[in-house]
Amino acid sequence: MDGCPTKDAITRGVPLSVQSVICSAESSRQGAFAPGHLGELTRIVSADLVDAALENTGRVQRRVRVLPSRVVVYLLLAGALFTEIGYRQVWARLVAGLDPATVAAPGSSALSQALRRVGVGPLKELFSLLRGPAVGAARWQGLLVCAIDGTSMFVPNSAANAAAFGRQTGRPDAESGYPMLRLLTIVACGTRTVIDAVFGSYRVGETTYAPQLLGCLQPGMLLLADRNFAVTALVEQIASAHAELLIRCKDARVLPPIKTLPDRTWLARMGAVTVRVIDARISVAVDGGATRCGHYRLVTTL
Repeated sequence: MDGCPTKDAITRGVPLSVQSVICSAESSRQGAFAPGHLGELTRIVSADLVDAALENTGRVQRRVRVLPSRVVVYLLLAGALFTEIGYRQVWARLVAGLDPATVAAPGSSALSQALRRVGVGPLKELFSLLRGPAVGAARWQGLLVCAIDGTSMFVPNSAANAAAFGRQTGRPDAESGYPMLRLLTIVACGTRTVIDAVFGSYRVGETTYAPQLLGCLQPGMLLLADRNFAVTALVEQIASAHAELLIRCKDARVLPPIKTLPDRTWLARMGAVTVRVIDARISVAVDGGATRCGHYRLVTTL
């Protein structure tokens, strides 16, 4: 391909970034690299970032293929956007608008081989390069406001996925449906950008996965969480990272006061951490002018 070095042109001792067989965005708008894009989203996931992830994981191809590694990464990312269709149809969307005479038309087998060749490593590395709060994330009193929460999602029905993640139990005598994984994330409020994430077996609960995420916490952060996370061990780990917390707990949670404050909140202990307990009645205006009220018990280090 014009402007791109071949494997024979690679010089030892010279940084791969300046002689990679992955062409720069400017020099690869046509040919094998042309499908490597996500439309307007390419501004966020740039070719330079994808190339860096490939180099860091040793997945740069040694020669220019019909499906270069950079293009395969964009194919994987596009597959996450178009979850209801197969990879051949995803490919058709990547090459839409390109000259059919200049781009490949790989079959299902070629696409599968390319996906296996690149593997999951570059996507993990790309996530590590992109994760973190974006400009515009919500702040309160100078603290970066974050939230931890979990969800579950179906994954393709394969024996490997079923063994790794498990299935949702539909009846007492049988499992049903597709394999399902559990996903837990910490996001920056306001922008909802992901700061860190972990996923695994559906059979494992959120509070078991949570400690794997707490390493991203640091001073200057305020972590919000629902009552499932009001576990003493988690509160201690969050506090040990010198991050602040505001967590809802169950109304019946017994938190004996060690000091009552003038605003009718009180200090209590959760393990080694002193927390402030707030009994709050919160009103929310809903459609039609009605108001919904609810009682919440909150614990915080603020």
